[in-house]
Amino acid sequence: MKKVITYGTFDLLHWGHINLLKRAKDLGDYLVVAISSDEFNKLKNKKSYHSFENRKMILEAIRYVDEVIPEHTWEQKVQDVNDHDIDVFVMGDDWEGKFDFLKEHCEVVYLPRTIGISTTQIKNDLLAVNK
Repeated sequence: MKKVITYGTFDLLHWGHINLLKRAKDLGDYLVVAISSDEFNKLKNKKSYHSFENRKMILEAIRYVDEVIPEHTWEQKVQDVNDHDIDVFVMGDDWEGKFDFLKEHCEVVYLPRTIGISTTQIKNDLLAVNK
């Protein structure tokens, strides 16, 4: 069985996220999604609308996702790859080159972002409407 992993906050889930998850799942048989814990988001100075538990529940309901795990630190990726027997590590191409150090542990793939949608865009659009 070919196992794939991807990482993200996955807050305000949108069709760009679904597109990434589908394409990641197409690279293997089993997709693990690591989502930022609430504590890790604070360390990154990132605020999510939904709690970790709610984001986890939402992701677990998506047919492409087989398992959801927490991301607590930037450094845990090598351990996650080894602990979950990962064959392919997937991230959006906005992270191109940042995770090449994982190539000694698994294949690393950077997928193009979905044009026309982002969580940042959604937040900005909502702020503009509320002004």
